[in-house]
Amino acid sequence: MSTATLVKQAVNNSTTTGLKAIGDRLFARWFSQLVYAQIWEDPDVDIAALQLQPGKRVLTIASGGCNALAYLSCQPAEVHAVDLNDAHLAMLALKKAAFAELPDYATLLDFLGDANQRQNAHRYRRYLAAALPVSARQYWEQRNLWGTPRYALFTCHAYRHGLLGRFIGVSHTLARLLGGNLARLAEAGTLDEQKQLFERHLAPVFRHPLLRFLCHRESVLYSMGIPPAQFAALRSDAGGNLPALFEARMRRLACDFPLDENPYAQQAFARRYDTSNQRALPRYLQQAHYTAIRQQLAALHLHHQSLTDFLDERAPQSLDAYALLDAQDWMDDAQLNALWRHITRTAAPGARVVFRTGGSRSPLEGRLAPQLLACWHTDPAYNRQLHQRDRAAIYGGVHVYTKRT
Repeated sequence: MSTATLVKQAVNNSTTTGLKAIGDRLFARWFSQLVYAQIWEDPDVDIAALQLQPGKRVLTIASGGCNALAYLSCQPAEVHAVDLNDAHLAMLALKKAAFAELPDYATLLDFLGDANQRQNAHRYRRYLAAALPVSARQYWEQRNLWGTPRYALFTCHAYRHGLLGRFIGVSHTLARLLGGNLARLAEAGTLDEQKQLFERHLAPVFRHPLLRFLCHRESVLYSMGIPPAQFAALRSDAGGNLPALFEARMRRLACDFPLDENPYAQQAFARRYDTSNQRALPRYLQQAHYTAIRQQLAALHLHHQSLTDFLDERAPQSLDAYALLDAQDWMDDAQLNALWRHITRTAAPGARVVFRTGGSRSPLEGRLAPQLLACWHTDPAYNRQLHQRDRAAIYGGVHVYTKRT
């Protein structure tokens, strides 16, 4: 099934009527291309939440692929990366091939970490092309109007591409036009300096009338992968004051974690990874995990389908961990209950599920059928702790549910 069809089926649900139907159709078309060149959910938090250990069987949404590769560092028996969007699966396939085929860690870091070297085009052709699945190779070798193949992204700041990467670039330009400067935050050397630079160069932008107007336009956020249903949850959580909510989340990203330990802040403000500092890299690119990930690549499987369709094919009690990202924010009650019927059937005793929400509240409470919810346990205090640790800082909540034994 095509990406456009899968995304349309996921977005268009029983609540798709009136203006929402128009918004859903626009979002589905917009989302049917590369959105995330890297993920914006912290895998370190996922690993703690899921208590990943050797031998575990994991289901995740592929997104930009950094999460699935990070989980391999824990030596799971299986990691199944599912996605509606074939561009995301092509990104993960390329990253997987880079681990398998590039000759050493330094070359891997040049290709996936720096992602801005002319030699990377040659590296793709010499090492990676033949190792890719047919669909992924076709994706990366498709040429644009100027005859440039897609794999050339890795010669010119790959993570500045995709819808989110371009959105961040536009945000930098807009901030400068409104008197701010996102790039200045990358100059901080301490948490105190991060806070000072935020107050000087970014906080005032959120008071500008134009930005306040844009914050209330849901189509502006399509490039962040935020569909109309999730936008509505954000608006509800903000009590209508979306500029204040977005400012608070940007403040967390900019001020709550040391810049030299936060790859998400590096991408948001410096628009690159700091490859000279191992602590500033995402887990899957850190040298400490390189060998373990390479050794586990055979455990990683890619699937172009919906979560529900994938789970429908799984045996009972055949999975131990589920990382759902923010997918449930897209779902109506029927879709949510269908997904959790499959999760409950396929979950081994003690299995754990972690997911993010745009708002602060879990979508399961008050929406999931009581007989399904009774099979699971959650600890709101622990969830809040996990949310505070999530360096990506863009979500309203992190939630973990454990299968009762």
